[in-house]
Amino acid sequence: MELKTESKNSINSLPISPRGDSPATKVRVAFFSDSLPERNGTGAYYHDLASQLKAEVAALEIFQPVSNGQHSRLSLPMPGDPMQRLVIPNLIRIQKGLKALKPQIIVAITPGPFGLLGLIMAKLTGTRFISAFHTDFEQLARIYFNPLSRTFANGYLRTANRILCKSSQAVLVNNSKLKEDVIALGATEVEVMGTPLQPAFLQKPVAPPPASVNRICFAGRLAAEKNVDKIIQAARKLPSLEFIIGGDGPLRKSLQESAKDLQNVHFTGWLNREQLIEILDTSSLLLLPSKLETFGSVALEAMARGRPALVSANAGIHDWPQLQGGLFTLKPGQDLTIAIRNLAERPEAIWQQKASFCRAAAEELNQQTILQWAEILVKYANTKSYKET
Repeated sequence: MELKTESKNSINSLPISPRGDSPATKVRVAFFSDSLPERNGTGAYYHDLASQLKAEVAALEIFQPVSNGQHSRLSLPMPGDPMQRLVIPNLIRIQKGLKALKPQIIVAITPGPFGLLGLIMAKLTGTRFISAFHTDFEQLARIYFNPLSRTFANGYLRTANRILCKSSQAVLVNNSKLKEDVIALGATEVEVMGTPLQPAFLQKPVAPPPASVNRICFAGRLAAEKNVDKIIQAARKLPSLEFIIGGDGPLRKSLQESAKDLQNVHFTGWLNREQLIEILDTSSLLLLPSKLETFGSVALEAMARGRPALVSANAGIHDWPQLQGGLFTLKPGQDLTIAIRNLAERPEAIWQQKASFCRAAAEELNQQTILQWAEILVKYANTKSYKET
């Protein structure tokens, strides 16, 4: 099997217009990611971050793969996302991009070829280096890979993550439960980061919440760790409620087959951000019953649209106290059907109160996150000139 070579358009360059009052207005930053923009949680996180952080810094670029629609064979599928391509970075193009950018800090986002290349380029140029640990890929490998593939994948991931953590001035996590993991991998400094929102979730006026729970939605990858089958089971027992399942993934066909006799379940396929906003605005509640969820960004997006979310207790979003008023917790072993039925019985006043709180809390966390990122970049960046390779 072979790796696919990065497309010529793989450098995601963003227009820069420093705001002027940010602590990072003189910082030039390069991100290295193996995730496609908006393809998964990590890709969406940095796409959303860049759209706001670009106004806080002197220059910013994301070096990552792009999807060009061509089929390629993978040497190793990305755990939890076998539909995403693992590609070889275009070294010449990235060197040119870095030469033009002259970053003072490089951030490796993932432990794949791009993330490791970010570390190599930092060492070659003397640029300050930090990394992010957003996803426990080893746990995903346990779900998706057979024992032989799992052993190989986890061996690689553990080695790559250890190299990145030991080489980083700081490792960034968005779930406090990951702190122990990255310290065990060699991190000397750990920063717990907030999660940003795509500006559209805040810019578009919020629709008034429904008077009661009548339409419930899920949005995300249709994959084993998301427990979407539990939603279909609940829909079967709650025929008076409508369930919208948005997204795509390896389980889409089997999930559609299991729900083919249900009139109250509708699949939308993959959603862009505008479509997701429409789904959230016409729903009463978001469900996220995942068995593994590092943060749960879609729950924050739902809150930004004034909609509460029922989220598994394991999700990192529960770590943020200011968000608690907009979240309902699905406890381990709790029956999803019973949890939904109990929420549906709550009075209209509760939903009106929740809607107002959700919007304000999501907006506050977004603002805090952008400022936090600006401060982190200033803290770890090298103000000296970039050394060309």
